[in-house]
Amino acid sequence: MSSRPLLFLDVDGPLIPFGGTDYPTYSQSTDGNPLLGRINPALGPRLSALGCALVWATTWTTGANDHLSPRLGLPDLPVVDWPDPSDDDPIGIHWKTPTLVAWAAGRPFIWLDDEVTDRDRSWVRANHAAPALLHTVDPTRGLTDEDFAVLSRWL
Repeated sequence: MSSRPLLFLDVDGPLIPFGGTDYPTYSQSTDGNPLLGRINPALGPRLSALGCALVWATTWTTGANDHLSPRLGLPDLPVVDWPDPSDDDPIGIHWKTPTLVAWAAGRPFIWLDDEVTDRDRSWVRANHAAPALLHTVDPTRGLTDEDFAVLSRWL
């Protein structure tokens, strides 16, 4: 087992900003999805430089490797497989939270998402013994220098 922390990556919001106006366009090649032009290719090397084991934690599932990894200069990454919703899921936390804790299997992790709340943080503290940073990214801006500063301090 690797000692590197996991870094769970959501796509919509952190890597593809939405909900605001006047986004920069980094590429006209969008594979039919105009949002893909908003992906800043400089984010890939910055994420890799953190030294974490990168993992796609997105509803894009394997499509993240097909459409995002090449734009970011990343290799194919592991992908979290989302289970079907269950009546046993904890109420009041994000639907991804229990699956990510199970996927981490006791390893330290960072989760970058635009929907993380304090309830998720509390649940993770109570259910995951290793250090974890659940960082909420402003979806109108995507990952910024300020976000990377938070990640670097935590690491």
